[in-house]
Order: sequence, then structure tokens, then C-alpha cells
Amino acid sequence: MKKVLLLTGVCAVLTAFAVINNVWKNDPPHSQLGFTVTHFGINDVSGNFQDFEATIEATRPDFSDAIFTLTAKTASINTRVEMRDNHLKSADFFDVEQYPTLSYKSTSIKTAGKNKYKLTGDLTLHGVTKPVIMDLDYRGTVDHPQTKKPIAGFRVTGTIKRSDFGVGPKFADGMLSDEVRIKADGEFKQP
Repeated sequence: MKKVLLLTGVCAVLTAFAVINNVWKNDPPHSQLGFTVTHFGINDVSGNFQDFEATIEATRPDFSDAIFTLTAKTASINTRVEMRDNHLKSADFFDVEQYPTLSYKSTSIKTAGKNKYKLTGDLTLHGVTKPVIMDLDYRGTVDHPQTKKPIAGFRVTGTIKRSDFGVGPKFADGMLSDEVRIKADGEFKQP
């Protein structure tokens, strides 16, 4: 009986360790969350959110069962032009006082080739939640040369419509594209 209890205890500890060990967090200095819009139909303008956190929960080494979550502070928007950033923070666009964060949580992941996936999830932006499908590239896992711990790399790309989320409704598509291209790159490590 003691052996069964001991074995059960060991299994519980190992299971708990495995669950904890399957959580990955983005490494902020090596991660970025960017977007691009087209201005007057002739020029692309890009920016990013500088303050965000992302996590991955996965039990498979190829991340084919991964659940991605992301939260970004909308006031951290940066397009390299302070006047434009302040306008984007206003009620005309992100209304950061009323909607201080945007978030994404994946609901499914489907294989779309070697190390490529279609990631479906719920994006909450400007108080509106809608399903969004993104392209996910798993770029591999390596051991960090200093810490000797694994780090994994991912790229997420896709397109959303700002009108779906009520962002910038006063600005017509000819002035500022309704389509917003998203590109996020991240290195993830286990805590």
C-alpha cells in the first residue's frame, strides 16, 4: 500500500511539473507586435505596441496543440510620430482611457504545412470581440547559449479590418486602409 501511495505521489509531482513546464512566455526584448496600414492608398505606415505579454501552453514538442494568449496595452502604441500616436490613443481610434488593453486568445490550431498552422482565436479590441484567423509559423526551438534552456520562435501574420472593431470610423478607407496587416514575432521561454 505504501508503494502505491508513493508511486501516486511521484506521478502527481511529475504531472504538476509537466503542466508547469508546458507554459512558455514571450521574452520582451526579442518579441514585437506590429501592424501596417496604407495611407491615402499609396504608402504603408507601420507601428507597434511596445507593452504586451504573450503565453503559450502546449504539450506537444511541435506546438500543434498550442493555446496562445496575448494582452497588449493600447497606450503603448508607437508609430515613431508623437502627434500621430496621441491621435491614435484618442477616442477617434483606440480610446485608450476606455479600452486600455487589447487581447487575443486562440480557440483552435490546425496544421497548414510543415511548422505552419492556421490559428483561430478571439480578438478583443475597442470593446468588440470577434474571431480572427492568423497564419502561424513555428520557427524552431534551440537551447539558449547562456542559460542552456530552450527558447522557441514564432511568427504570426494576418489581416483584420479596423471597421469590424469600430476603430477610426471617421476615416474612410481611401484615407486610411480598413485592412490592417498584423505581424508579430516572438521568442518564448519557459519560466
